[in-house]
Amino acid sequence: MKTDIASLNFDRLAEFVAENGLPKYRTEQIFRWISRGVLSFDEMTDISKDLRAKLSETASLPVLQTEKKLVSSDGTTKFLFTLEDGEHVETVVMKYEHGNSVCISSQVGCRMNCAFCASSLKGLQRSLTAGEMLAQVAVANRECNVSSLVVMGIGEPMDNYDNILTFLENLSDPRGLGMSLRHVSVSTCGIVPKINELAEKKLQLTLSVSLHAPDDETRNKIMPVNKKWNVRTLIDACSNYIEKTGRRISFEYTLIKGVNDSVRHAETLAKLLKGMLAHVNLIPVNYVMERGFEPSSPESIRRFYDTLKSKGINVTVRRTLGSDINAACGQLRHKTEAGK
Repeated sequence: MKTDIASLNFDRLAEFVAENGLPKYRTEQIFRWISRGVLSFDEMTDISKDLRAKLSETASLPVLQTEKKLVSSDGTTKFLFTLEDGEHVETVVMKYEHGNSVCISSQVGCRMNCAFCASSLKGLQRSLTAGEMLAQVAVANRECNVSSLVVMGIGEPMDNYDNILTFLENLSDPRGLGMSLRHVSVSTCGIVPKINELAEKKLQLTLSVSLHAPDDETRNKIMPVNKKWNVRTLIDACSNYIEKTGRRISFEYTLIKGVNDSVRHAETLAKLLKGMLAHVNLIPVNYVMERGFEPSSPESIRRFYDTLKSKGINVTVRRTLGSDINAACGQLRHKTEAGK
């Protein structure tokens, strides 16, 4: 079986190079090409043809074919990629005044089954490799100069924990892309043991917690993960993460009409987060036909925002980008595969 060298960290790649009788300096050459997102060995132009042929016999690179590329009127670009096994994932490039950001997927599908999300409509097919995640970043970099990254696309990153760690290591390695983890956000719906493990790593990334409800009664209805790790257990893990890393947590809160958007919910959320080094990001839910949830009205969003603000909570309302190209997680993939 060929070795997936795009999913090896630098030290493991060095071992592969040595095992194949290649000079040590080839490690950095190959690693640099992988970081640029090459999808074939022929693209490694500073390596001889003979060596490229030898590598192709023993090693493999990610397959990431652009199935669709959609550009929104606001400049947001969405890619639908086909992988080696025919599965699909999405990557979104977002342009802001302060720089460009890429949102990548970490899995094909998702097993978390959050009630409002398109990503888990077909369940989990498989996790992405570290190389497949890095290749998404490289494609985005060819589109524009990316200065920040969020792992918030299709999938639950903490359900692909080991590959995420390798990806982050390779992403930040100065011999490759060298992106500071301070410009990286990784999301989770609340897999508490992995949050605690990540806290011990003391990585300087931003943890984004998909909270979406401040109490167990509401959260149980829309997020099955809450039945295993409830709100109090999750908040305790978040407090531990802040203490261990010194990093502020971003709480993502999708506002759903008539479900979690009342003033009472806002007051409960404010009480829950009082005194924490935290930021709340309010997000009007994206309509998914199979899910049926509708976004909160502008008036409800304003009331929710004002309530949190009056209680001293750091809060913003996310600007909606790419709505005309199905830029929300999983929508384009689902529409494409449903049309087959």
